[in-house]
Amino acid sequence: MTLDQRQQAARAFWSDESTADDQLQAILLISQQKKFRPKTVVALDEERKARHFASLANLPDALAARALVVYHLAAQRPMMGAFLDALGIAHENGLIQEDAVKPDPKKVAPAAAAIAQQYPAADVSLYLNTLLCQDPETWSVLRPVVEGEQAAAAPRTSSPPSVST
Repeated sequence: MTLDQRQQAARAFWSDESTADDQLQAILLISQQKKFRPKTVVALDEERKARHFASLANLPDALAARALVVYHLAAQRPMMGAFLDALGIAHENGLIQEDAVKPDPKKVAPAAAAIAQQYPAADVSLYLNTLLCQDPETWSVLRPVVEGEQAAAAPRTSSPPSVST
């Protein structure tokens, strides 16, 4: 995640009322890692909690997953909807309507390419990786797209040009 994405996810996490249990876990984690008393962390305003939360290097998987979901629901619904539209999957404002949806493997790469033209690459990459990590069985068809993105983004090394005399 980029720093901006981490900060947006942290703000969304602290402002979402449905994450109260997860927020308690985050308070304990912040207090442990930052050497604060939990009472001190509880008393912080949302922005300061978000800054501390965004700066944590290692989050438990469940807490990171929850923060990613809340972030996407708060900040990325148009992109989520565009991707699902391109796949032909029924949704309501980016939320899939049916259980056990299986994306058409033939539509996945074109759908990913379509949102990549409309949205920042970091946002698209994070969204596709989130889908793949959160539900690998359903979204396994994304693996080649995600791996292709990672290969394209990897720095290329080349040997210096040869000099002939």
